[in-house]
Amino acid sequence: MTNPIIDSHHHFWDPASGGDYGWLSGPFEPINRTFEPSDLRPSLKKNGVTATVLVQTWNDLGETWDFIRTAEATDFVAGVVGWVDLTDPKVGDTLAELKAAPEGKWLVGVRHLIQTESNPNWLLRDDAKRGLKAIEAAGLVYDLVPNLPQLPSCIETAQAFPGMRFVLDHISKPEIRSRSFDEWAVLIRQFRSQRDHVWCKLSGMVTEADWKSWTPEDLKPYVREVIEVFGTDRCMFGTDWPVCLVAASYDGVVEALRECLKDLSEGDLARIFGLNAIEAYRLPAFQEHKP
Repeated sequence: MTNPIIDSHHHFWDPASGGDYGWLSGPFEPINRTFEPSDLRPSLKKNGVTATVLVQTWNDLGETWDFIRTAEATDFVAGVVGWVDLTDPKVGDTLAELKAAPEGKWLVGVRHLIQTESNPNWLLRDDAKRGLKAIEAAGLVYDLVPNLPQLPSCIETAQAFPGMRFVLDHISKPEIRSRSFDEWAVLIRQFRSQRDHVWCKLSGMVTEADWKSWTPEDLKPYVREVIEVFGTDRCMFGTDWPVCLVAASYDGVVEALRECLKDLSEGDLARIFGLNAIEAYRLPAFQEHKP
């Protein structure tokens, strides 16, 4: 059986829906439009992508409900990383309601846009930690989406919850365009002792590089470092579509990552391009493909 290819990170959105899409301006204006399943399907087919993980775009419970319903109605969405208010004392009830819904099986994880919080240690607040305990109790993954200032709090959080599954999005967004490496690498290496319950997405890199002039060679040092820290059994492929479109096509993102990983074995590539996402998120339709 051919190994599945899972795009572990993409989005849908409609700026006219009233969501928090003010950032879709200036250089991001080209993607200030609706993106829905029909827009993504041709790229998935062209690149042999079997299924995807749909990830929240703003901190709104309504979007989470919309996304699990989208997953129910869309043949290729195999899981949803949604949003709930971690600081709500009743967050456990909210999670239970989501999971009990007819579409609830598609909710595989939660994340909060911590990089938008003024406090870089937002995750370490007592109310946020209480919310994380509820996510752990619900058997869901928590996606960490930091920039460099929030990365230390993510490391501390992973250490504080050794029984919980975490996924680090976008290799923590190093500033590839300025070739900033050392400070990021020192922090990333602290995940070595946590790698048994933390995965890392090889995603979001092209938009951290120079949008007009980047090449796979710019990405390779960062990819090598992440592979060294997490191993090929804890890294996963993701495109961050449609955000990636400001810097590369869907095809270009896939081709760049394959170039960065071209020296790996077929087994390692199968894990990174699909099996690890299935394992990390326990994607319900693919459990027979566990590595």
